[in-house]
Amino acid sequence: MVLRRLTVRVLDRPGGFARFAEAVGRTGALLGDIRKVRIEDEHVVRDVDVYVRDKDHLDTVVTRSAELEHVDVLRVLDHVLEMHLGGKLEVVSRVPLDSLSDLMTVYTPGVAQVCRTIAEDETKAYTYTHIWNTVAIVTDGTAVLGLGDIGAVAGMPVMEGKGVILRKMVDISPVPILVDTHDPDVIVDVVSHIAPTFGAIQLEDIAAPECFQIEAELSQRIDRVVFHDDQHGTAIVVMAALITALDRLARNLADQKIAVSGAGAAGIAITKMLQGAGAKNVILCDRAGAVYEGRSEHMNPAKEEIATTTNPANEKGSLEDVLKGAHVFIGVSAPGLVTPEMVESMADDAIVYALANPDPEIDKKKALAAGAAFATDGKTLNNALAFPGVFRGCLDARAATITPEMKLAAAKAIALQTPIDDLVPNFMDRAMHKQVAAAVMQAAVDSGVARIYKPDPGTFEHRHSEDEKLYPETNDEEE
Repeated sequence: MVLRRLTVRVLDRPGGFARFAEAVGRTGALLGDIRKVRIEDEHVVRDVDVYVRDKDHLDTVVTRSAELEHVDVLRVLDHVLEMHLGGKLEVVSRVPLDSLSDLMTVYTPGVAQVCRTIAEDETKAYTYTHIWNTVAIVTDGTAVLGLGDIGAVAGMPVMEGKGVILRKMVDISPVPILVDTHDPDVIVDVVSHIAPTFGAIQLEDIAAPECFQIEAELSQRIDRVVFHDDQHGTAIVVMAALITALDRLARNLADQKIAVSGAGAAGIAITKMLQGAGAKNVILCDRAGAVYEGRSEHMNPAKEEIATTTNPANEKGSLEDVLKGAHVFIGVSAPGLVTPEMVESMADDAIVYALANPDPEIDKKKALAAGAAFATDGKTLNNALAFPGVFRGCLDARAATITPEMKLAAAKAIALQTPIDDLVPNFMDRAMHKQVAAAVMQAAVDSGVARIYKPDPGTFEHRHSEDEKLYPETNDEEE
Protein backbone atom coordinates (compact mmCIF):
# COMPACT_ATOMS: atom_id res chain seq x y z
CA MET A 1 0.00 0.00 0.00
CA VAL A 2 1.17 3.54 -0.76
CA LEU A 3 0.22 6.74 1.03
CA ARG A 4 -1.54 9.65 -0.66
CA ARG A 5 -3.03 12.76 0.94
CA LEU A 6 -6.43 14.07 -0.13
CA THR A 7 -7.64 17.55 0.75
CA VAL A 8 -11.45 17.35 0.89
CA ARG A 9 -14.24 19.83 1.57
CA VAL A 10 -17.22 18.21 3.33
CA LEU A 11 -20.54 19.73 4.42
CA ASP A 12 -20.32 20.38 8.17
CA ARG A 13 -23.33 18.28 9.18
CA PRO A 14 -23.64 15.14 11.34
CA GLY A 15 -22.57 12.13 9.26
CA GLY A 16 -21.07 14.24 6.49
CA PHE A 17 -17.50 13.01 6.88
CA ALA A 18 -18.70 9.50 7.75
CA ARG A 19 -20.25 9.21 4.27
CA PHE A 20 -16.91 10.12 2.71
CA ALA A 21 -15.03 7.64 4.93
CA GLU A 22 -17.49 4.88 4.06
CA ALA A 23 -17.08 5.55 0.33
CA VAL A 24 -13.29 5.34 0.65
CA GLY A 25 -13.52 2.12 2.65
CA ARG A 26 -15.74 0.48 0.06
CA THR A 27 -12.97 0.86 -2.53
CA GLY A 28 -10.63 -1.20 -0.33
CA ALA A 29 -8.50 1.79 0.65
CA LEU A 30 -7.49 2.49 4.25
CA LEU A 31 -7.79 5.81 6.05
CA GLY A 32 -4.79 7.16 7.93
CA ASP A 33 -4.32 10.47 9.73
CA ILE A 34 -7.07 13.09 9.47
CA ARG A 35 -6.27 16.78 10.07
CA LYS A 36 -8.64 19.75 10.06
CA VAL A 37 -7.28 22.47 7.74
CA ARG A 38 -9.91 25.18 8.05
CA ILE A 39 -13.60 25.85 8.74
CA GLU A 40 -15.70 27.61 6.11
CA ASP A 41 -19.28 28.91 6.36
CA GLU A 42 -20.96 25.55 5.91
CA HIS A 43 -18.04 23.22 5.19
CA VAL A 44 -14.94 21.78 6.85
CA VAL A 45 -11.74 21.24 4.87
CA ARG A 46 -9.58 18.34 5.99
CA ASP A 47 -6.34 16.66 4.90
CA VAL A 48 -6.95 12.93 4.85
CA ASP A 49 -4.20 10.31 4.46
CA VAL A 50 -5.37 7.40 2.32
CA TYR A 51 -3.49 4.14 1.70
CA VAL A 52 -4.05 2.74 -1.79
CA ARG A 53 -2.57 -0.08 -3.87
CA ASP A 54 -1.57 1.91 -6.95
CA LYS A 55 -2.54 4.82 -9.21
CA ASP A 56 -5.65 3.09 -10.56
CA HIS A 57 -6.85 2.46 -7.03
CA LEU A 58 -6.23 6.12 -6.16
CA ASP A 59 -8.22 7.23 -9.21
CA THR A 60 -11.10 5.07 -8.02
CA VAL A 61 -11.00 6.63 -4.55
CA VAL A 62 -11.00 10.15 -5.98
CA THR A 63 -13.83 9.37 -8.43
CA ARG A 64 -16.07 7.75 -5.80
CA SER A 65 -15.43 10.61 -3.39
CA ALA A 66 -16.22 13.28 -5.97
CA GLU A 67 -19.51 11.54 -6.80
CA LEU A 68 -20.76 12.15 -3.26
CA GLU A 69 -23.06 15.11 -2.72
CA HIS A 70 -21.47 17.94 -0.70
CA VAL A 71 -17.97 16.40 -0.97
CA ASP A 72 -15.27 18.11 -3.04
CA VAL A 73 -11.76 16.69 -3.54
CA LEU A 74 -9.64 19.86 -3.71
CA ARG A 75 -6.24 18.27 -4.31
CA VAL A 76 -4.29 15.02 -4.20
CA LEU A 77 -0.73 15.03 -2.87
CA ASP A 78 1.96 12.40 -2.81
CA HIS A 79 2.73 12.64 0.89
CA VAL A 80 6.02 10.78 0.52
CA LEU A 81 7.38 13.18 -2.11
CA GLU A 82 6.05 16.11 -0.10
CA MET A 83 7.99 14.94 2.97
CA HIS A 84 11.21 14.77 0.93
CA LEU A 85 10.95 18.24 -0.63
CA GLY A 86 14.33 19.95 -0.31
CA GLY A 87 15.93 16.85 1.23
CA LYS A 88 15.74 15.61 4.82
CA LEU A 89 19.12 16.67 6.20
CA GLU A 90 21.09 19.85 6.75
CA VAL A 91 24.31 20.87 8.51
CA VAL A 92 23.87 23.34 11.36
CA SER A 93 26.33 25.15 13.62
CA ARG A 94 26.62 24.14 17.27
CA VAL A 95 28.27 27.38 18.33
CA PRO A 96 27.20 31.04 18.05
CA LEU A 97 28.38 33.46 15.38
CA ASP A 98 26.83 36.67 16.62
CA SER A 99 29.84 38.95 16.93
CA LEU A 100 33.31 39.66 15.59
CA SER A 101 34.68 38.03 18.72
CA ASP A 102 32.81 34.83 17.85
CA LEU A 103 34.25 34.93 14.34
CA MET A 104 37.80 35.32 15.65
CA THR A 105 37.24 32.35 17.96
CA VAL A 106 35.56 29.85 15.64
CA TYR A 107 37.71 30.85 12.65
CA THR A 108 40.90 32.87 12.38
CA PRO A 109 43.01 33.64 14.33
CA GLY A 110 41.69 31.60 17.27
CA VAL A 111 41.24 28.33 15.40
CA ALA A 112 45.01 28.10 14.79
CA GLN A 113 45.48 27.16 18.45
CA VAL A 114 43.17 24.17 18.00
CA CYS A 115 44.92 23.13 14.79
CA ARG A 116 48.31 23.16 16.55
CA THR A 117 46.89 21.12 19.42
CA ILE A 118 45.64 18.45 17.02
CA ALA A 119 48.85 18.51 14.99
CA GLU A 120 50.75 17.64 18.16
CA ASP A 121 48.29 14.89 19.13
CA GLU A 122 45.75 13.65 16.55
CA THR A 123 43.58 12.05 19.21
CA LYS A 124 42.64 15.58 20.26
CA ALA A 125 40.52 15.75 17.09
CA TYR A 126 38.01 13.61 18.97
CA THR A 127 37.84 16.32 21.61
CA TYR A 128 37.90 19.51 19.55
CA THR A 129 36.13 18.55 16.28
CA HIS A 130 32.95 16.73 15.32
CA ILE A 131 34.83 13.63 14.13
CA TRP A 132 33.92 11.84 17.39
CA ASN A 133 30.22 12.02 16.53
CA THR A 134 30.09 11.83 12.73
CA VAL A 135 29.20 8.81 10.58
CA ALA A 136 29.60 8.51 6.81
CA ILE A 137 26.72 6.70 5.09
CA VAL A 138 28.26 5.34 1.90
CA THR A 139 26.50 3.84 -1.12
CA ASP A 140 27.06 3.09 -4.78
CA GLY A 141 23.32 2.58 -5.33
CA THR A 142 23.64 -1.00 -6.57
CA ALA A 143 21.14 -2.62 -4.16
CA VAL A 144 18.70 0.06 -3.01
CA LEU A 145 15.87 -1.43 -0.96
CA GLY A 146 13.91 -3.71 -3.29
CA LEU A 147 14.69 -1.55 -6.31
CA GLY A 148 18.07 -3.00 -7.28
CA ASP A 149 20.78 -1.08 -9.10
CA ILE A 150 19.24 2.38 -9.53
CA GLY A 151 22.46 4.34 -9.11
CA ALA A 152 24.06 6.30 -6.31
CA VAL A 153 22.10 9.53 -6.82
CA ALA A 154 18.74 7.74 -6.77
CA GLY A 155 19.86 6.10 -3.53
CA MET A 156 20.32 9.47 -1.78
CA PRO A 157 16.80 9.55 -0.24
CA VAL A 158 17.58 6.29 1.56
CA MET A 159 20.91 7.63 2.82
CA GLU A 160 19.17 10.75 4.07
CA GLY A 161 16.55 8.58 5.78
CA LYS A 162 19.26 6.64 7.59
CA GLY A 163 20.78 9.97 8.55
CA VAL A 164 17.53 11.25 10.02
CA ILE A 165 17.28 8.11 12.15
CA LEU A 166 20.84 8.52 13.46
CA ARG A 167 20.25 12.18 14.22
CA LYS A 168 16.87 11.81 15.89
CA MET A 169 17.38 8.57 17.80
CA VAL A 170 20.98 8.79 19.04
CA ASP A 171 22.21 12.33 18.28
CA ILE A 172 24.79 11.32 15.67
CA SER A 173 25.78 13.67 12.83
CA PRO A 174 25.30 11.78 9.54
CA VAL A 175 26.95 12.57 6.19
CA PRO A 176 25.65 10.70 3.11
CA ILE A 177 28.43 9.89 0.63
CA LEU A 178 27.49 8.89 -2.93
CA VAL A 179 30.24 7.04 -4.82
CA ASP A 180 29.47 6.93 -8.55
CA THR A 181 31.20 3.71 -9.54
CA HIS A 182 30.59 -0.03 -9.67
CA ASP A 183 34.26 -0.80 -9.06
CA PRO A 184 34.71 -2.03 -5.47
CA ASP A 185 38.41 -1.08 -5.51
CA VAL A 186 37.50 2.52 -6.29
CA ILE A 187 34.96 2.57 -3.44
CA VAL A 188 37.59 1.24 -1.05
CA ASP A 189 40.08 3.88 -2.18
CA VAL A 190 37.58 6.73 -1.93
CA VAL A 191 36.36 5.79 1.53
CA SER A 192 39.87 5.10 2.80
CA HIS A 193 41.00 8.58 1.82
CA ILE A 194 38.04 10.39 3.37
CA ALA A 195 37.84 8.18 6.48
CA PRO A 196 39.72 10.63 8.75
CA THR A 197 36.66 12.90 8.54
CA PHE A 198 34.47 10.40 10.35
CA GLY A 199 34.23 8.40 13.55
CA ALA A 200 32.71 5.40 11.73
CA ILE A 201 31.62 4.23 8.27
CA GLN A 202 28.16 2.86 7.46
CA LEU A 203 28.01 0.96 4.15
CA GLU A 204 24.53 0.92 2.69
CA ASP A 205 22.71 -0.59 -0.29
CA ILE A 206 25.81 -2.09 -1.93
CA ALA A 207 25.19 -5.33 -3.83
CA ALA A 208 26.68 -8.71 -2.97
CA PRO A 209 29.27 -10.08 -3.41
CA GLU A 210 31.10 -6.75 -3.82
CA CYS A 211 29.85 -5.57 -0.42
CA PHE A 212 31.80 -8.35 1.31
CA GLN A 213 35.03 -7.34 -0.41
CA ILE A 214 34.51 -3.64 0.30
CA GLU A 215 33.76 -4.16 3.97
CA ALA A 216 36.65 -6.58 4.48
CA GLU A 217 39.24 -4.37 2.74
CA LEU A 218 38.08 -1.18 4.44
CA SER A 219 38.19 -2.89 7.83
CA GLN A 220 41.82 -3.76 7.15
CA ARG A 221 42.83 -0.34 5.82
CA ILE A 222 41.24 2.09 8.29
CA ASP A 223 41.18 2.24 12.08
CA ARG A 224 37.46 2.91 12.35
CA VAL A 225 34.32 0.81 12.54
CA VAL A 226 33.06 -0.26 9.11
CA PHE A 227 29.52 -1.61 9.34
CA HIS A 228 27.48 -2.83 6.36
CA ASP A 229 23.97 -2.31 7.67
CA ASP A 230 22.21 -4.50 5.11
CA GLN A 231 24.27 -7.40 6.42
CA HIS A 232 24.83 -6.88 10.10
CA GLY A 233 21.94 -4.62 11.04
CA THR A 234 19.53 -7.14 9.59
CA ALA A 235 21.35 -10.03 11.25
CA ILE A 236 21.25 -8.35 14.66
CA VAL A 237 17.51 -7.71 14.52
CA VAL A 238 16.75 -11.23 13.28
CA MET A 239 18.93 -12.66 16.05
CA ALA A 240 17.12 -10.53 18.64
CA ALA A 241 13.69 -11.69 17.48
CA LEU A 242 14.86 -15.31 17.36
CA ILE A 243 16.22 -15.09 20.92
CA THR A 244 12.81 -13.82 22.02
CA ALA A 245 10.81 -16.50 20.18
CA LEU A 246 13.01 -19.39 21.29
CA ASP A 247 12.90 -18.18 24.88
CA ARG A 248 9.10 -18.13 24.85
CA LEU A 249 9.01 -21.60 23.30
CA ALA A 250 11.66 -22.86 25.77
CA ARG A 251 13.82 -24.14 22.91
CA ASN A 252 17.59 -24.17 22.42
CA LEU A 253 19.16 -22.54 19.36
CA ALA A 254 21.64 -25.39 18.96
CA ASP A 255 18.77 -27.88 18.47
CA GLN A 256 16.99 -26.00 15.68
CA LYS A 257 17.02 -26.75 11.98
CA ILE A 258 17.09 -23.30 10.36
CA ALA A 259 16.42 -22.59 6.68
CA VAL A 260 17.63 -19.23 5.37
CA SER A 261 16.31 -18.16 1.96
CA GLY A 262 18.57 -15.67 0.20
CA ALA A 263 22.32 -16.05 -0.18
CA GLY A 264 23.15 -12.38 -0.58
CA ALA A 265 24.58 -9.95 1.95
CA ALA A 266 21.81 -10.27 4.52
CA GLY A 267 21.38 -14.04 4.24
CA ILE A 268 25.07 -14.80 4.68
CA ALA A 269 25.42 -12.33 7.57
CA ILE A 270 22.39 -13.82 9.33
CA THR A 271 23.80 -17.31 8.84
CA LYS A 272 27.18 -16.35 10.30
CA MET A 273 25.58 -14.64 13.27
CA LEU A 274 23.37 -17.65 13.97
CA GLN A 275 26.43 -19.88 13.89
CA GLY A 276 28.34 -17.55 16.19
CA ALA A 277 25.45 -17.67 18.66
CA GLY A 278 25.47 -21.48 18.70
CA ALA A 279 23.29 -22.70 15.82
CA LYS A 280 24.48 -26.08 14.53
CA ASN A 281 22.17 -26.77 11.58
CA VAL A 282 21.69 -23.80 9.25
CA ILE A 283 20.90 -24.42 5.59
CA LEU A 284 21.27 -21.51 3.19
CA CYS A 285 19.14 -21.53 0.04
CA ASP A 286 19.29 -19.47 -3.15
CA ARG A 287 17.48 -19.63 -6.50
CA ALA A 288 19.13 -22.97 -7.22
CA GLY A 289 18.09 -24.48 -3.89
CA ALA A 290 20.20 -25.60 -0.96
CA VAL A 291 23.80 -24.39 -0.82
CA TYR A 292 26.08 -27.32 -0.02
CA GLU A 293 29.77 -28.08 -0.18
CA GLY A 294 30.70 -29.26 -3.64
CA ARG A 295 27.83 -27.58 -5.48
CA SER A 296 29.15 -26.22 -8.78
CA GLU A 297 26.31 -24.16 -10.24
CA HIS A 298 25.37 -20.58 -9.26
CA MET A 299 28.16 -20.30 -6.72
CA ASN A 300 30.52 -17.45 -5.81
CA PRO A 301 33.36 -17.16 -3.28
CA ALA A 302 31.01 -16.06 -0.47
CA LYS A 303 28.70 -19.04 -1.03
CA GLU A 304 31.64 -21.44 -1.34
CA GLU A 305 33.00 -20.22 1.99
CA ILE A 306 29.68 -20.48 3.84
CA ALA A 307 29.03 -23.94 2.34
CA THR A 308 31.98 -25.33 4.30
CA THR A 309 30.37 -24.54 7.68
CA THR A 310 26.62 -24.95 7.00
CA ASN A 311 24.22 -27.72 5.95
CA PRO A 312 25.88 -30.47 8.02
CA ALA A 313 23.74 -33.21 6.43
CA ASN A 314 24.62 -31.92 2.95
CA GLU A 315 20.93 -31.61 2.05
CA LYS A 316 20.14 -30.94 -1.59
CA GLY A 317 17.00 -29.82 -3.34
CA SER A 318 14.67 -26.84 -3.36
CA LEU A 319 13.62 -24.55 -0.54
CA GLU A 320 10.44 -26.61 -0.32
CA ASP A 321 12.55 -29.72 0.31
CA VAL A 322 14.73 -28.00 2.91
CA LEU A 323 11.76 -26.61 4.85
CA LYS A 324 10.42 -30.07 5.64
CA GLY A 325 10.95 -30.58 9.35
CA ALA A 326 12.67 -27.21 9.80
CA HIS A 327 12.03 -25.33 13.05
CA VAL A 328 12.85 -21.87 11.72
CA PHE A 329 12.49 -20.11 8.36
CA ILE A 330 14.26 -16.80 7.73
CA GLY A 331 13.60 -15.20 4.36
CA VAL A 332 15.62 -12.36 2.84
CA SER A 333 14.95 -13.25 -0.77
CA ALA A 334 11.84 -12.64 -2.89
CA PRO A 335 8.04 -12.41 -2.51
CA GLY A 336 5.77 -15.44 -2.57
CA LEU A 337 8.40 -18.17 -2.35
CA VAL A 338 6.75 -19.92 0.61
CA THR A 339 3.26 -21.43 0.58
CA PRO A 340 1.06 -22.37 3.55
CA GLU A 341 1.66 -26.00 2.65
CA MET A 342 5.40 -25.49 3.04
CA VAL A 343 4.85 -24.01 6.51
CA GLU A 344 2.65 -26.98 7.39
CA SER A 345 5.56 -29.28 6.45
CA MET A 346 7.81 -27.61 9.04
CA ALA A 347 8.21 -28.80 12.61
CA ASP A 348 5.49 -28.03 15.15
CA ASP A 349 5.41 -24.44 16.45
CA ALA A 350 7.60 -23.23 13.62
CA ILE A 351 9.08 -19.73 13.53
CA VAL A 352 8.62 -17.89 10.21
CA TYR A 353 10.42 -14.60 9.58
CA ALA A 354 9.57 -13.63 5.99
CA LEU A 355 11.53 -10.40 5.49
CA ALA A 356 11.64 -9.83 1.72
CA ASN A 357 10.87 -6.24 0.68
CA PRO A 358 8.53 -4.85 -0.38
CA ASP A 359 6.46 -8.05 -0.11
CA PRO A 360 7.34 -11.05 2.07
CA GLU A 361 7.98 -14.65 1.09
CA ILE A 362 4.66 -15.45 2.78
CA ASP A 363 2.07 -13.26 4.48
CA LYS A 364 2.46 -13.58 8.24
CA LYS A 365 -1.26 -14.22 8.73
CA LYS A 366 -1.10 -17.15 6.31
CA ALA A 367 1.97 -18.51 8.10
CA LEU A 368 0.22 -18.33 11.46
CA ALA A 369 -2.89 -19.99 10.03
CA ALA A 370 -0.66 -22.79 8.69
CA GLY A 371 0.62 -23.55 12.20
CA ALA A 372 3.54 -21.22 12.83
CA ALA A 373 3.96 -20.21 16.46
CA PHE A 374 5.58 -16.90 15.47
CA ALA A 375 5.51 -15.11 12.13
CA THR A 376 6.48 -11.64 11.03
CA ASP A 377 7.78 -9.62 8.09
CA GLY A 378 10.32 -6.92 7.23
CA LYS A 379 8.02 -4.13 8.34
CA THR A 380 8.43 -5.34 11.93
CA LEU A 381 11.96 -6.77 11.84
CA ASN A 382 13.68 -3.68 10.49
CA ASN A 383 17.41 -3.05 10.88
CA ALA A 384 16.58 0.46 12.09
CA LEU A 385 16.09 -1.21 15.48
CA ALA A 386 19.80 -1.99 15.56
CA PHE A 387 22.07 0.41 13.72
CA PRO A 388 21.42 3.60 15.75
CA GLY A 389 22.47 2.00 19.02
CA VAL A 390 25.31 0.10 17.37
CA PHE A 391 26.88 3.28 16.00
CA ARG A 392 26.28 5.22 19.20
CA GLY A 393 28.04 2.51 21.19
CA CYS A 394 30.91 2.29 18.71
CA LEU A 395 31.46 6.04 18.74
CA ASP A 396 31.24 6.30 22.51
CA ALA A 397 33.87 3.57 22.82
CA ARG A 398 35.86 5.05 19.93
CA ALA A 399 36.05 1.46 18.70
CA ALA A 400 38.75 0.55 16.19
CA THR A 401 36.54 -2.16 14.67
CA ILE A 402 33.31 -4.01 15.35
CA THR A 403 33.44 -7.58 16.63
CA PRO A 404 30.95 -10.47 16.57
CA GLU A 405 30.65 -10.04 20.34
CA MET A 406 29.51 -6.44 19.90
CA LYS A 407 26.85 -7.46 17.38
CA LEU A 408 25.57 -10.25 19.62
CA ALA A 409 25.50 -7.82 22.55
CA ALA A 410 23.28 -5.54 20.48
CA ALA A 411 20.92 -8.41 19.66
CA LYS A 412 20.65 -9.46 23.30
CA ALA A 413 20.02 -5.87 24.39
CA ILE A 414 17.15 -5.58 21.89
CA ALA A 415 15.70 -8.90 23.05
CA LEU A 416 15.91 -7.89 26.72
CA GLN A 417 13.77 -4.82 26.02
CA THR A 418 11.09 -6.60 24.01
CA PRO A 419 7.56 -6.37 25.47
CA ILE A 420 5.94 -9.66 26.38
CA ASP A 421 3.33 -9.29 23.61
CA ASP A 422 5.76 -8.53 20.77
CA LEU A 423 8.89 -9.85 19.05
CA VAL A 424 10.91 -6.63 19.14
CA PRO A 425 10.77 -3.31 21.00
CA ASN A 426 9.24 -0.09 19.74
CA PHE A 427 11.68 1.63 17.36
CA MET A 428 10.55 5.06 18.60
CA ASP A 429 11.75 4.28 22.13
CA ARG A 430 14.97 6.29 22.43
CA ALA A 431 15.73 4.56 25.73
CA MET A 432 15.91 1.25 23.84
CA HIS A 433 18.59 2.62 21.49
CA LYS A 434 20.48 3.96 24.51
CA GLN A 435 20.53 0.49 26.08
CA VAL A 436 21.77 -1.06 22.82
CA ALA A 437 24.53 1.57 22.73
CA ALA A 438 25.57 0.79 26.29
CA ALA A 439 25.70 -2.94 25.56
CA VAL A 440 27.76 -2.40 22.40
CA MET A 441 30.15 -0.07 24.20
CA GLN A 442 30.68 -2.57 27.02
CA ALA A 443 31.26 -5.37 24.51
CA ALA A 444 33.83 -3.18 22.74
CA VAL A 445 35.66 -2.75 26.04
CA ASP A 446 35.47 -6.49 26.76
CA SER A 447 36.67 -7.30 23.21
CA GLY A 448 39.68 -5.04 23.57
CA VAL A 449 38.78 -2.78 20.63
CA ALA A 450 37.66 0.28 22.62
CA ARG A 451 39.89 3.34 22.74
CA ILE A 452 38.07 5.23 25.47
CA TYR A 453 39.74 8.38 26.66
CA LYS A 454 38.86 11.15 29.06
CA PRO A 455 38.38 14.47 27.24
CA ASP A 456 40.05 17.66 28.35
CA PRO A 457 38.16 19.46 31.17
CA GLY A 458 35.15 21.39 30.00
CA THR A 459 34.83 19.78 26.57
CA PHE A 460 32.39 17.00 27.35
CA GLU A 461 29.35 18.89 28.58
CA HIS A 462 27.91 19.40 25.11
CA ARG A 463 27.90 15.66 24.47
CA HIS A 464 25.85 14.28 27.36
CA SER A 465 23.68 15.66 30.10
CA GLU A 466 25.04 15.51 33.64
CA ASP A 467 23.24 12.27 34.46
CA GLU A 468 24.35 10.61 31.21
CA LYS A 469 28.09 11.36 31.18
CA LEU A 470 30.18 8.36 30.33
CA TYR A 471 33.19 9.93 32.01
CA PRO A 472 31.99 12.01 34.97
CA GLU A 473 34.55 14.44 36.29
CA THR A 474 35.93 13.71 39.76
CA ASN A 475 37.06 16.04 42.47
CA ASP A 476 39.16 14.65 45.27
CA GLU A 477 39.22 17.91 47.19
CA GLU A 478 36.63 18.61 49.84
CA GLU A 479 34.35 21.49 49.11
